[in-house]
Amino acid sequence: MKKILLLLLVFPLSSYIEMQQVINQLPQTQDIGGIDISGGLKEALNNGISRQVTKLTAVDGFYKNEAVKIVLPDELKKVDSSLRRIGLSSLADEGLKVLNRAAEDAVKEATPIFVDAVKNMTFTDAKTILMGNENSATSYLQNTTSTALYGKFNPVIKNSFNKVGADQVWTNIINKYNSIPFVKKVNPDLTDYVTNQAMVGVFKMIAVEEKNIRTNLNARTSFLLQKVFALQDKK
Repeated sequence: MKKILLLLLVFPLSSYIEMQQVINQLPQTQDIGGIDISGGLKEALNNGISRQVTKLTAVDGFYKNEAVKIVLPDELKKVDSSLRRIGLSSLADEGLKVLNRAAEDAVKEATPIFVDAVKNMTFTDAKTILMGNENSATSYLQNTTSTALYGKFNPVIKNSFNKVGADQVWTNIINKYNSIPFVKKVNPDLTDYVTNQAMVGVFKMIAVEEKNIRTNLNARTSFLLQKVFALQDKK
């Protein structure tokens, strides 16, 4: 039960091949009331991928999703407005876009960290999560994976900045802004900022998926899912 619930929420951020390998390594004999755990894991994988994987890792997965779109930190809002005021709106737009591109690239690295969180759950954790509120699983993942996610995301985003051209774009932006007379010069740590914002976006999407599976009977698209979450409905 515990692995079914968490995998339902985690797999939206996973690659099919990597997660299939993990599934094949999980114990195949666990069941609750005759529920086929292995079958549930595979179904959760397929359902999660079809609903969510492209939302965050595809082009514009962050940039065109208002729920998770990364906006500029307060320090850079004045940079943005100043550039637009002197006719550099296109440069300002590009700067925002490449920050989101880096986040889209980094989210692909979440898979092994979430898998570890699932594996390390205790049965008590699972019972508490299943019978908890609509974001209990999301909260569990936040508490158990945030440090590891930051460590994984940060170097990926740093590399992504170079890959998607963010380094060049933001060097140009900052240099142009700092050359404006009388402005206070800025030198923001964009890698740290985007890392944290990417994590915020990941957990927001997990929370959306968790709420859906908990409250929407139509999201339980098989007898197996209906049986598992019927336990929650009876609380």
